[in-house]
Amino acid sequence: MSTEGRTTNDAGRAPGTPGRFSRWMQRRSNARLVRKVRGGKATFMGMDVLVLHTVGRRSGAPRETPLMWLPDEGDAVLVVASGGGSRNPDWHANLAAHPEGVAIELPGRAPVPATPHVLDGADRERAWQRVATAQPRIARYQSKAERQYPLVRLTPR
Repeated sequence: MSTEGRTTNDAGRAPGTPGRFSRWMQRRSNARLVRKVRGGKATFMGMDVLVLHTVGRRSGAPRETPLMWLPDEGDAVLVVASGGGSRNPDWHANLAAHPEGVAIELPGRAPVPATPHVLDGADRERAWQRVATAQPRIARYQSKAERQYPLVRLTPR
């Protein structure tokens, strides 16, 4: 099925995207994680968490997304995994559309503006080895995925 140039499945949504209940659960979980980060709690399921601030690519509205991250020489490295989905998450598109509106919020700290850089080549490989070592479950997700997960370095400005 196709509507306005977008392919949809029988449930009326694009393939690789979550359903209504999953989106509701994700919003609830994200709000709770943001509160934990702001309260100084830094982990979820054994992973360090930060809040990524972006600007909506179409709406222009501010967006906040809690994400797993790895520190790397004073920067933050994000894995664009989308929970193992077949598409990159909306936060990745927002980050690409409005890189000047990106900030990172570490546990118990105020947001800091950051510059995003998509890693490739040797930089990506080096960062990926760190990700796979620190979080083997992410490496397992990647081994089952049909796409290569992008890695994004966020450098505080």
